[in-house]
Amino acid sequence: MKSLYGKFVLSSVLVLAAGLVLSYLIVNSAYHRVMKEDNDAKHVAIAGSMAGFIGENDNLDLDRYLRTQADAGYILYATDREGGGTFYGGPFDDQTLPPGTVENVLSGEIYHGMRDLPAETFWAGYFANDLANTAGVPFTYDGRPHALFIRPDIALLFNELHWLTAIMLVSIAVIGFLAVLLTAKHLIRPLTELTEATNRVAEERFTDLPDIRRADEIGQLSDSFRRMAGKLAENDLARKAFISDVSHDFQSPLQNMKGYATLLMDPELSAGRRLEYAEIIRSESSRLSVLSGQLLVLTSIDQFKELPEHNVFSVSEQLKETVRKSRWPFEEKGISVTLDAEEASVRGDRELLGKVWENLLSNAAKYTPEGGEVLIGVSGAADFVTVTVEDSGPGIPPGERDRIFDRFYRSDKARSAGGGTGLGLSIAKGVIALHGGTISAGESPAGGARFTVTLPKKRPA
Repeated sequence: MKSLYGKFVLSSVLVLAAGLVLSYLIVNSAYHRVMKEDNDAKHVAIAGSMAGFIGENDNLDLDRYLRTQADAGYILYATDREGGGTFYGGPFDDQTLPPGTVENVLSGEIYHGMRDLPAETFWAGYFANDLANTAGVPFTYDGRPHALFIRPDIALLFNELHWLTAIMLVSIAVIGFLAVLLTAKHLIRPLTELTEATNRVAEERFTDLPDIRRADEIGQLSDSFRRMAGKLAENDLARKAFISDVSHDFQSPLQNMKGYATLLMDPELSAGRRLEYAEIIRSESSRLSVLSGQLLVLTSIDQFKELPEHNVFSVSEQLKETVRKSRWPFEEKGISVTLDAEEASVRGDRELLGKVWENLLSNAAKYTPEGGEVLIGVSGAADFVTVTVEDSGPGIPPGERDRIFDRFYRSDKARSAGGGTGLGLSIAKGVIALHGGTISAGESPAGGARFTVTLPKKRPA
């Protein structure tokens, strides 16, 4: 039985059966510990009342009196000697008594057959219609000692109750089983819907998702599934857009290289043109190389669940070194670079953070006009280090300040500046996130772009 529905039904039936068995054992224990002795005492008292009535009425017709008691719902046995006597009422299944019982009762003892009957189950003890399962008392009639043994006539008193009990038990079993079937179907149906929806999601079909509104674990599972499917749909769109953007960014320089390589094959091409076309091919191949390298970095960042290196190093010194390495594009355009750096250190991956500073400075050099200025600041608070890079370029429109961190996104100003792969800021955001920090874009006092990076001094666990 592999289905959850079948397992639920089977387990429910087994639980019901186990409950019945356990209930029977509990009732059996209660009967033997409490009810058995009380039942015996009750019938000893009834038998004693009958014996007292007989002893108080000398002219009583004993046979008629005992038949009347039998008609009232008792099975009786009266005798004045061992091995003889008269039975009244329904027949006993077993008409034997333990040896010496009659003699003991005739001599004045009380017989506690209901209490002392060796029965393992309450069914055998309470319902055993045997002479040994009676209450016996002595009485005197016609001047001679007699013994009276009584027990209730279960068949007479509880015949209807037997049927009602049987009908009730069968009804409970049938209704319980049907309830289990319906409940199981009700519980399993949303799981079946979720399974079908999972198969559709596996086939990249993110529509017609089940909307299961329940305030239980299945409802929570459905909510989690819908959120997961929504994220998968977003990732699927992002993946397709990523593939499209990568294809476009590779296809354009490849087509240029192919076209100019074809032109270079013209034997009549002048030396000046040949040099010009070769320079274009070199530039486009350099662009492809940068793009490939950034894609590798981005892929590596996506695969990182934690930083590959955890070292404490000075961010201030790293930025000073990065500025020195990047001086030539600033000097070429006459851009003034000011570094105001407090001493601040962080724990993280030095190489990855270096790529962030290189990217931010490269963007500042690219978009700052000739004669402009770039301001770099480093400040350290108790728990965080803040790095700012400001330029006097055209700035970033407010509507694009969040989108510029998306992969392959380039604003119109970036495109007109003729550069970029649209991956640099995405890489920077990924690296900063791995370090537990944040990066945001805003406007500098000079009207240009301002990038703010916040890093925790100690990376959170």
